[in-house]
Amino acid sequence: MPLGEVVEFFVKSSGVMKCYYKTPEASARAIRDGWLYTGDLGRLDQAAEEARAAGRMMSEMTLHAAYSSPLLRARQTAREILAFHPQLRLRQSPLLNEVFTAFEGKPSQVGDSRRDDYYTGVGPPYEQPADIVRRVLAFFENARRRHAGKNVLAVTHGDIIIFTILWARGLAPSPENKTNPHAFGFKGYPATGALTAFIFRTDSQDELPEVRYMQP
Repeated sequence: MPLGEVVEFFVKSSGVMKCYYKTPEASARAIRDGWLYTGDLGRLDQAAEEARAAGRMMSEMTLHAAYSSPLLRARQTAREILAFHPQLRLRQSPLLNEVFTAFEGKPSQVGDSRRDDYYTGVGPPYEQPADIVRRVLAFFENARRRHAGKNVLAVTHGDIIIFTILWARGLAPSPENKTNPHAFGFKGYPATGALTAFIFRTDSQDELPEVRYMQP
């Protein structure tokens, strides 16, 4: 099914009805060669397919817990991944939420004109990169305490990830470094559906984790 194309859903299984009761004309329209033509239209969303690709990449991984940002798009991504791990219950964490910025809801051209710098010249109550890293470290601390030695899934947003990568690499989480990912060994901004692993090998709260970046 091509991405973005609107199609009708057909269903075929042993559980699908054989016919409509005493309405052969409707049955003939709806059921053809054993397929139920539902009349429901749908479209394969690119973001959903990217989430499924991430899920397939993680399908053989043993996960102990799953968290996501409270925002709908993050929860939808997490559920696509957890289709491969049905034993897990998704938990929401405000520590993984999108950046609190003065530019929320503004046209994308505003961000483009600032090179996606939502921080320079912006004061309280809006977040700065140091605030973002601080809450991610709080999430790490909680996850390491509750799930010591286990793999934990956390679905969050691009700026959250890139500032955490900068921290883990021992670099300043600054807008300048965010817009120059090549300087710390990345080809670009974290892609939708990409996986970034932060691997802790000790119990030290001062440890900087190893970072691995994987793209489906």
